[in-house]
Amino acid sequence: MLDKLVSSVTALADEFQEVMLEGGRFEFLLDGLGNTFIITFGALAIGIVLGIFVAAIRTSYDKNKESLKLRGGIGYVILAVMNTICKFYLTITRGTPVVVQLMISYFIIFSLADNGIPVAIFAFGINSGAYVAEIFRAGIMSVDHGQFEAGRSLGFNYFQTMRFIVIPQMFKAVLPTLCNEFIALLKETSVAGYVGVIDLTKAGNTIAGRTFEYFIPLITVAVIYLVLVMILSWLVGILERRLRKSDR
Repeated sequence: MLDKLVSSVTALADEFQEVMLEGGRFEFLLDGLGNTFIITFGALAIGIVLGIFVAAIRTSYDKNKESLKLRGGIGYVILAVMNTICKFYLTITRGTPVVVQLMISYFIIFSLADNGIPVAIFAFGINSGAYVAEIFRAGIMSVDHGQFEAGRSLGFNYFQTMRFIVIPQMFKAVLPTLCNEFIALLKETSVAGYVGVIDLTKAGNTIAGRTFEYFIPLITVAVIYLVLVMILSWLVGILERRLRKSDR
């Protein structure tokens, strides 16, 4: 029994060396992993900026709708139109698969692009922005209304109150959820190969296609994703524990 196990492990190690190490094929995975990180961090940056903007518009409309409606004027009309645009964006983005959005971005919107990485960053950023916006909106709405009143009593207008009082508290509340969105985004980038980007998954598939061995490359890719997610989940757990301690 032990001899069979040893021989199986030895055969697997030999196959790994033949498939991944000979000819420097593992370098495909390193390049793909680098592109995966570039796309993930770039898309997350776009998603955070876009999410803050959309969440601010939607919460401003929800919290001030009645008073603005009574006051009337162009301000209410502009905010209502922007809120409608934001709701349309959220509905379309969250209601369609990210791979379809990626292909539309590459083959239609940026059909002349010769580099798929910026297009992938754009597509995943737009997609992530919709989910980040709802995370931020829930965080803003969870802040006690007395915080808004405290800001007004200090002489802040609505936007200053949001900037200096509400948003810092909101970030603390939603940071663990935002980190989980980052983990989800990391895994979602595995479809970037549809537009010719050599990400981690595409690199594994390329190695498999060249060696006609699919088990080792794809299992290696799966293990890398698993290790990355476990590390990030561990860091999120540490962050959540520290935030709970700071609340005490």
